[in-house]
Amino acid sequence: MTPIAPETPMRSLFDAQFQASRAQPDVSLKARRDRVERLQALLETHLDAWCEAVRTDFGVRSRELTEVADLFVLRAMIGQVRRQLPRWMRPRRVSTPVYLWPASARIRRQPLGVVGVIAPWNYPLQLSFGPALMALAAGNRVMLKPSELTPATSALMARLVHERFASDEFCVINGGAGVAAEFAGLPFDHLFFTGSTAIGRRVAEAAARHLTPTTLELGGKSPCIIDRSADLDAAAVKIAHGKLLNAGQTCIAPDYLLLPRGQEAAFGRAWQAAVARLFPTLPGHRDYAAIISERHHERLQRLLDDARAQGARVVEAAVPDAPQGHHPRQMRPALVFEPGPDGALMREEIFGPILPVLPCDSADEAIALINARPRPLALYWFGQDRGARERVLARTVSGGVTVNDTLMHITHEGLPFGGVGESGWGAYHGETGFLRFTHEKPELLQSRWAMGHLFYPPYGPRLRRLMGLLRRWM
Repeated sequence: MTPIAPETPMRSLFDAQFQASRAQPDVSLKARRDRVERLQALLETHLDAWCEAVRTDFGVRSRELTEVADLFVLRAMIGQVRRQLPRWMRPRRVSTPVYLWPASARIRRQPLGVVGVIAPWNYPLQLSFGPALMALAAGNRVMLKPSELTPATSALMARLVHERFASDEFCVINGGAGVAAEFAGLPFDHLFFTGSTAIGRRVAEAAARHLTPTTLELGGKSPCIIDRSADLDAAAVKIAHGKLLNAGQTCIAPDYLLLPRGQEAAFGRAWQAAVARLFPTLPGHRDYAAIISERHHERLQRLLDDARAQGARVVEAAVPDAPQGHHPRQMRPALVFEPGPDGALMREEIFGPILPVLPCDSADEAIALINARPRPLALYWFGQDRGARERVLARTVSGGVTVNDTLMHITHEGLPFGGVGESGWGAYHGETGFLRFTHEKPELLQSRWAMGHLFYPPYGPRLRRLMGLLRRWM
């Protein structure tokens, strides 16, 4: 990657934030609260504008969907930050080992400095302002690069952030892939990226040139397991909700289903009923989002065509035909039974309303199929058999888990959210997110009565007696 010239506008914005962060390394509770409150006001004062911008970018996305999937999560995060920030900021006392008595020790929590956030398009408010919120609460300066696939929302972000924040506090950088590459090459104190695994690799490579620490929130193929002890009808509704929220354009959506062999027909019926219950007309329902772009829509159609060519059985949701004039990128949900293991559908993250169904003869077979793949961002399990549940949870590794539901672990304020392996590294949300953007500086306060001189050379019998005594304490 070509080094960034110091006179570019983006580099100038970074330099201003860098200098401001070094001039004020100790950011008060009052200043942090003020920034959080300004971000909250930026969201709440312009609700209509935000929802309309997101709708414009997607083509079809109801206000209620944006309220639930973007704004509700942000409100919960802001509320927790406002309640817990004084406690999170407080220096933490640490007990001191006997050989350092009577010294004392503590950990001071300080801002890292300048944090870069590269956000995706699928939940453009939550996944832009969520990381930015935690970085601001931790006392950092923030530069945000939203997606070029949501131009109306990204332009509104830039305008409203500029109105409420100085550019050396918080700023928004818009542009395409070239701008994103330049952004990733800045020498941030921390770089936070949400997006695909392929782009995540390039972001990590760019950050490594400056030894910039990163958080990568990626994705992958999140499995969903139905145990023989599950209520199939109840599970189908929750799986359909998790899969079809935002038309499947969710990084933690169930990507494929592992089902006890012999239950294929029963699940197909339960799925059809669940889809009809959630979206009585498809396409055309206002709460069922459109695919973000024609390119993504064409990719999803190719995945279905490839699966059919390999002999898979594709069953589209049997709901009434769309009203006349429905949006062309509203894609009918599809189940794909027994797709080929080497086909694109089972190699790529789907990110759309297509659910592959793989029958399994046993829970052990399901576990083996999961463990043969890169570790997923999420795992879902449905059933009532506690022993079967614990076997699956103990023998698989994933970024997070929800049992007898989908998606809900991301909404729990006390649970960290993040991936593992190819689904990402690092986590945020709650205090974990605050700490992700915080340097925990260890401080040892030595006493005037310190006995450290007992360990000074020259060594001899006195040191041997001291070491013998200390061994009894250790």
